[in-house]
Amino acid sequence: MILALAVFCFAPISFAQQTDDVIRVDTELAAFEVTVTDKDGKPVRGLKAEDFKVFENGKERKIDFFEPLKRQNDTRPLSIVFALDVSGSMTADELERLRAALQTFLQNLADYQSYFAIMTFGMEVKTLQSFTNRPEKLEKTFSKLMKDQEGLSTHAYDAVDDAIRLLQKKSPSSIKNQLPKRAVVLITDGFPVGDIVSPKTVIERANNAETSVYSVILPSFSRLQGNKKPLMTPLEASGLTEKTGGKIFYATRNNFEPLFKALAEEITASYVLAFYPSDQNQTDGKFHEVKIETSAGYTIKQNRAGYKIKK
Repeated sequence: MILALAVFCFAPISFAQQTDDVIRVDTELAAFEVTVTDKDGKPVRGLKAEDFKVFENGKERKIDFFEPLKRQNDTRPLSIVFALDVSGSMTADELERLRAALQTFLQNLADYQSYFAIMTFGMEVKTLQSFTNRPEKLEKTFSKLMKDQEGLSTHAYDAVDDAIRLLQKKSPSSIKNQLPKRAVVLITDGFPVGDIVSPKTVIERANNAETSVYSVILPSFSRLQGNKKPLMTPLEASGLTEKTGGKIFYATRNNFEPLFKALAEEITASYVLAFYPSDQNQTDGKFHEVKIETSAGYTIKQNRAGYKIKK
């Protein structure tokens, strides 16, 4: 998706410089969310615009807007939807430990401008809490999580699709003149069953909505494998996380909290980069491949592989 500058309410002046002026022009920006990790897989923070290179169809482009995600009141906010699997594959013990871990997750993001929504899925997808920045409301909702006693289906892709729609319709498009990072945190056993929407469609919609999907695979899957090394789940094979710039995390039976701490680190180690497509690329209706690199050779994860302007 190409995002109009007028919607963002910011001006692409010097790289990290910001302004409160609302500038309305017809030109559109191609925006990309990226995370950066070192050779050990640890998030890299503190990078500047000049540390990145952007290539459009193989040609290097000037970065017209750049903003990191930092622990400050005046920087980029977060809009996150939790999509929680409450199907029959979830154990009562997992659900209880999940409640505690999610509360810790919220505490780890307390220094950010964060807005959260909560959905559950099993036989059907339900929105338990729309977007709020009030921790007490979220904790109250978590305390009411109940296992789906029917447990015949696990509509994970439908849940992510609904979460993306919720982000588009209900989350703020800008907060204090800043573009929020949008993410879905999918917590499941990795075995979707009964979905109406295909993984391919969900990936396309996530890319168009500038949304990254992070997956937490709970240890209940190990019961199906019978060994310590799990086989790839259908969710992993779908490419849902990889093709939206997210990451898969694997929970252990003992403690979910370290996992959610790592998830918070991954989500907040983020940068948004944007550039002006050429006049021709804004009108040709074609897909344009975009590759982002760092001069230091760090590993880059993009939320999408390119853009296409629909006229």
